[in-house]
Amino acid sequence: MFREMRLKEQQLSEKESIEIIKNATHATLAINGADKYPYSVPISHIYSEGKIYFHGATSGQKFDLLTRDPHVSISVIAFDDVQPAKFTTFYKSVIAYGDVRQLKTPEEIKAPMRLIIKRFCPGMEEAGITFLNSQLGNFYVYEMDIKHMTGKQSE
Repeated sequence: MFREMRLKEQQLSEKESIEIIKNATHATLAINGADKYPYSVPISHIYSEGKIYFHGATSGQKFDLLTRDPHVSISVIAFDDVQPAKFTTFYKSVIAYGDVRQLKTPEEIKAPMRLIIKRFCPGMEEAGITFLNSQLGNFYVYEMDIKHMTGKQSE
């Protein structure tokens, strides 16, 4: 189902790929779109225990498309360094493919949201939890089960 990487000498290990996903502050989520066009949207995410989590509103294009088709991919770029004199770019990146599941109940949402708060609002966890509790019902959390992942580098 998934292609093997053509330039195997540039492939990163699974451990290196996971570290890139863990350390990135954002990713791009690609969803099967409407009318034959893909939909790609930036997200803030976290990686925990083999899964990727992100949140979104309870309505809108991302919600509609994920409800219709849970198959997605996420792209993360650790760094890129354009090398004009060499006509290339040095980079490290990861693409992960998987299926998302919508987490709707407070019991399902709170654990991954606490991880998101801890990651993106360090030192403000208590205020973040208070805010999270005030917003329950206004968003969903999505859990991505990774089916395939490749990391690649050029240096």
